[in-house]
Amino acid sequence: MVARPECKCKNEGIYFHPQIDIVIFEYKPFTMNKNLKKYLIKSFIVLAFIHLAYFLYGYFTFEGIKNIDIYSEFYRFKFYDDVSISHFFVSCIFLFFFLFFLLKNHARQQYSFSKIIQIGFFLLLISFASLTFFISFSFGQNAKLRGELSQKKYNDDKELLNVLNPFLYNYTSYYSEKLFNYENILYPKPYPVIKEEKQVLIFHDQFNTETTYYSIDTLKVLTETYNKVSQKTDSVFDFTGLDVNILKERIIKKTIIGDSTQIVFKGLEVSPEYDKDICVFLENKSLYKPVIGEPVAKQQYEAAVKRYNLLYKFKQDSLKSRFQKLDTLLKKYNIESRIVPQKLTSQVFYYAKNQERSLNGIENYFDRKALNEKFEALDRYFYNPNYLHPNITLVFFVVLALVWLDLFLFYILFNYKKNKPD
Repeated sequence: MVARPECKCKNEGIYFHPQIDIVIFEYKPFTMNKNLKKYLIKSFIVLAFIHLAYFLYGYFTFEGIKNIDIYSEFYRFKFYDDVSISHFFVSCIFLFFFLFFLLKNHARQQYSFSKIIQIGFFLLLISFASLTFFISFSFGQNAKLRGELSQKKYNDDKELLNVLNPFLYNYTSYYSEKLFNYENILYPKPYPVIKEEKQVLIFHDQFNTETTYYSIDTLKVLTETYNKVSQKTDSVFDFTGLDVNILKERIIKKTIIGDSTQIVFKGLEVSPEYDKDICVFLENKSLYKPVIGEPVAKQQYEAAVKRYNLLYKFKQDSLKSRFQKLDTLLKKYNIESRIVPQKLTSQVFYYAKNQERSLNGIENYFDRKALNEKFEALDRYFYNPNYLHPNITLVFFVVLALVWLDLFLFYILFNYKKNKPD
């Protein structure tokens, strides 16, 4: 056997062993050119600094919650203001110089198909990062918003308004049966209640509507026990004061949960119209703005309990303190208001004790429409931010695709031309 000198072919990944007449194939993993890697990393660092600049610009130019209105939203590309105009020029300048130096210094090598695909992916990231400075601007606005009003404080403001809501209606609303009725009372026991109306004959062919209220009670028993009792005995229901047949007639809802049956039924008859501890302010269970993520029924009940305590358990100073917090809240959100906490507290207790009086004199004026619009806008900011507005989504992705395609094609064609054999 004749020894031959070692011959390495680095590009192809093969070499001849010097001692034996065998061609040895050496596998080399695919790697990107180091200089190209460094160039791409430097480009991403430059883009990161530009994004930081727009983030800070958004942070320091955010006007605060006092100036938020129903039309407020996180920034979208609008084509006519300083952010959009600067964005256009900065993106164009960056992409021009990026492509120029990419073609000048990094387009003289033969690349395999897989390497071309990898380079195309990085060009897509570069394109995306160079077209999204306005999103960083919106993140800056969001950071400033949450620094001024955290989500916890925002929810605390909602809870305060939910407790005080029945005190804040326009006086004409207190005569609305839809808003203010006994079925909206959630606390104390035996409330809540359900209304039942029946026609009663009073004289010959004359009928009258008779209204009866029943407490809403809940019973939970094993399904097996319930089925046996329903067929044979009423002993399980002795504590209700009703026999089985009457209970069956009064069942509102029956739900099977696991191996148990939960029965919601009409309980004892009650007379809320004669209850001295039930005033008009307790006859409304509606929430001003529910806290998102918590059960609405739970929020309604908790607000009702707090409201009842403020009227019948705690001293007047407790309600006054809540109205003072309300006054601070309205000023924080820049809402016009003529509420005087001391005076409004006295009026609330006066009308709570004198239910026959009309509520024409309650002085609880504030700009209800403005506050409602403010909270609608803040709900969007906190729970549906839309950093990429739906109106520009299609345009954005079309522009992104075109920019990426231009960069990719320029690079492929220029690289092919430079490495084309003579």
